Amino acid sequence: MAKNNHTEQLDAGLCPNRRRFVASATTLLVFPIVPRIAHANSIVAVRTWPADDYTRVTLELDRELKSEHFTLANPHRMVIDLHGITINSTLRELVSKVRANDPYISDVRVGQFQPDVVRLVLDLKQPIAPQVFTLKPIGEYKYRLVIDLYPLVARDPLLALQNAEDTDPLAAVLEQLAQSQPSVPVPTVKGQTAPPVAATPPPAQLPKVTPTPANRPILIALDPGHGGEDPGAIGPGGTREKDVVLQIAHRLKKLIDAQPNMRAYMTRDKDFFVPLGVRVQKARRVKADLFISIHADAWIKPSARGSSVYALSQTGATSSAASWLAKKENEADLVGGINIGSHNKQVAQVLLDLSTAAQINDSIRVGTGVLSEIGKINKLHKRQVERAGFAVLKAPDIPSILIETAFISNPTEEKLLRSPAHQEKLARAMLNGIQDYFKSGAALAQRS
Repeated sequence: MAKNNHTEQLDAGLCPNRRRFVASATTLLVFPIVPRIAHANSIVAVRTWPADDYTRVTLELDRELKSEHFTLANPHRMVIDLHGITINSTLRELVSKVRANDPYISDVRVGQFQPDVVRLVLDLKQPIAPQVFTLKPIGEYKYRLVIDLYPLVARDPLLALQNAEDTDPLAAVLEQLAQSQPSVPVPTVKGQTAPPVAATPPPAQLPKVTPTPANRPILIALDPGHGGEDPGAIGPGGTREKDVVLQIAHRLKKLIDAQPNMRAYMTRDKDFFVPLGVRVQKARRVKADLFISIHADAWIKPSARGSSVYALSQTGATSSAASWLAKKENEADLVGGINIGSHNKQVAQVLLDLSTAAQINDSIRVGTGVLSEIGKINKLHKRQVERAGFAVLKAPDIPSILIETAFISNPTEEKLLRSPAHQEKLARAMLNGIQDYFKSGAALAQRS
């Protein structure tokens, strides 16, 4: 799109009447390179994490950085000024990291705006509501400037679920089957048909799950742990927890969606970070009947092995290991990076305080069944459901469990976690445990 003179002035920073905000970044302008000033900050890494929910741009530095940002329309752009730095080769890499399928960024330009100010200009595909914030060093990361690009109108997870475009050549067959077997409901919401399966099972083999209100499918929220800036645990062979749990979750979703009366919803379906509270809010927004968070454990000694299942505890943990694990998992927000100032503390407190005894009891029930099924294919680290104060399990109205599929820190189990065949076995074991739970007459979420 051709730029008018006013737009060119704004891009070049020549228009004094612009509105400034606290820093945020997404695109870059090209300017003449100015000689490096003494003692300037240095960009050590740049990363982008595109997703339908939002796109994140992360600049990692060796020291704290002052920044400013503002947005422009016609065309939509975001301008970020980084103070106290000069351009280096790492910062220039940001241009090549923007992907063609990014929902929010079309291009990035970077240039030396002033001797000690670098300007980034993000050319946008749609208007955005940016959040820009800084993070102090933690783990392997140094100082980070985070630019989150959210849509002006937040994406509705329930609408996205209903509008999912599943292709289902067996939809007509399943519909006919449902008419002849009224006790086995099928999805009636647009987009909630079952995906292709290998063969149509005879009526006698269909799961005998309790019919759901209004003929709606049972909805399972799947929560692959970590993601984006937060890799989770890393195995001795370099396997990242965030990758294998996402693969397992996709396999489980496919199996669940193949059931005529079940449907899966994922809190993240790609490699991006989701704060712990948002994971819970997503599950509650779609009124899920069950919440399953999938992880891969790690320990300081490579000999530790086995699968575990955890439920929430409102008091103390059932073991020191459970307490340690809950503390480690609850630190995901610090590693992944959240804008603390944007979180509603009152809402967060509700999630912490309103978990009920009934929710915990149901969680233990489903967790016991899932643990039993996983025990048929893998060694168990603990033979009973452990309990601790996991933040991601604190939905007050949804039975919730956290599954540690194996110890990624154990070389043997790391290889199993990377194996597609073993991932499929884990997913099928989880499905069996889920089905047994709902066959027993589990209560469902009230959904209009």
